[in-house]
Amino acid sequence: MDCIFCQIVAGKIPSEILYQDDDVIAFRDINPQAPIHLVIIPKRHIPSLTHLSEEDLPLMG
Repeated sequence: MDCIFCQIVAGKIPSEILYQDDDVIAFRDINPQAPIHLVIIPKRHIPSLTHLSEEDLPLMG
């Protein structure tokens, strides 16, 4: 997939990465709506909640 978030994960779009591991990445929002506005996403492309599988459950907290 080539969505904006996949491009951030791939390093094609620069971002201020605050945390990353094998499964997730956290970065500052480029248009923050609060003094601290972070975006935390899975590194694997998941198009929507309806596409979640059993193996994705740990990502959901």
